[in-house]
Amino acid sequence: MEAITQLSYALDTFYFLVSGALVMWMAAGFAMLEAGLVRAKNTAEILTKNITLFAIACIMYMLVGYGIMYPDGGNGFIPALDLGFMFGGDNSVDDVLKSNGETYYSGMSDFFFQVVFVATAMSIVSGAVAERMKLWAFLAFSVVMTGFIYPLQGYWKWGGGFLDAAGFSDFAGSGVVHLCGAAAALAGVLLLGARKGKYTADGRVNAIPGANMPMATLGTFILWLGWFGFNGGSELKLSNIEEANAVAMVFVNTNAAAAGGVIAALLTARALFGKADLTMTLNGALAGLVAITAEPLTPTPLLATIVGAVGGVLVVFSIIFMDKLKIDDPVGAISVHGVVGMWGLLAVALSNPDATLGAQLLGLGTIFAWTFGASFIVWLIIKLVMGIRVSEEEEYEGVDIGECGLEAYPEFTGSHGAGR
Repeated sequence: MEAITQLSYALDTFYFLVSGALVMWMAAGFAMLEAGLVRAKNTAEILTKNITLFAIACIMYMLVGYGIMYPDGGNGFIPALDLGFMFGGDNSVDDVLKSNGETYYSGMSDFFFQVVFVATAMSIVSGAVAERMKLWAFLAFSVVMTGFIYPLQGYWKWGGGFLDAAGFSDFAGSGVVHLCGAAAALAGVLLLGARKGKYTADGRVNAIPGANMPMATLGTFILWLGWFGFNGGSELKLSNIEEANAVAMVFVNTNAAAAGGVIAALLTARALFGKADLTMTLNGALAGLVAITAEPLTPTPLLATIVGAVGGVLVVFSIIFMDKLKIDDPVGAISVHGVVGMWGLLAVALSNPDATLGAQLLGLGTIFAWTFGASFIVWLIIKLVMGIRVSEEEEYEGVDIGECGLEAYPEFTGSHGAGR
């Protein structure tokens, strides 16, 4: 094999692995964001959920998920299940290139990049059901979500299924990852109900502030950084001039969209509430990132900023609307990843000449219907078998004590009851 081919293979494999590591770091971002936006008495439990769901995602995707999402065959709707990945294989340069002339990176690097995406989708669910869901019910759902629900809709687009054949475009996962996670979260929230005291009988909404805004802000910056791996790595290749330029464009547009989301959410909150709202501003950054994820390559930097800004406006109004419907989402995950994920899918048609609004709507509707329907059934079974909500007393005391037997801030939330 020519030396230049080996060098390209090594470079693209390394880029894939580093991008995957950046996306793995997003798990820390979600943990910090959620821990900052919940009350102090629920912090340890949400941190437990975040690290455990990541481990569950890695194991389930290795056992069955990867084989479902990227099978050797299938009819476009149902994949040909392949459980061989868990037993490993020969990923040498010669073997990979012989089996597929278009493969330019290690198969193991592809798995690593894909598995951290699965964990990202599951992390979205964690924040939405925070402060009142049983830990073990959540973890049980994580097994099904990461092993089966997510991979099947992933196959329909990224694994060569019917959505891909229909022309549905989703570069890095506004639909496959973010809308999927939000739909699963919505199903859980509807069955779970709101936190005690969030809504009154006369229709008022009582704000329940998070415990640690510096931590939530740190989490947002970590997610912003990780998103360069999320979108940039989805180009899949770096080792020639055209691909290197494409990766640079993706980075610039990803950053521009996040910035647009921040400013738009800040200004929208100022117009509606009369003050700068930090939580809305943080969600504006994430909304901008989610919005551009479906197509970060073809827009100009100015259009990317506008796409992100529209996401920033949408997320503020969506969070307000969710409260009017009494859908309690402590971190705004359903709005950020679901509502804005839908906008991101539709916005693809603004810059990608190969995308059609009809194909985008088909993909959007399919991902939402499958994930919401399957998740609702799974949540319902878990509710009937073991229950999904902690007792009223445990919710009042904090799920840290009831579910984890410890407190994240014992000197503040201990016997004197401060922070509750």
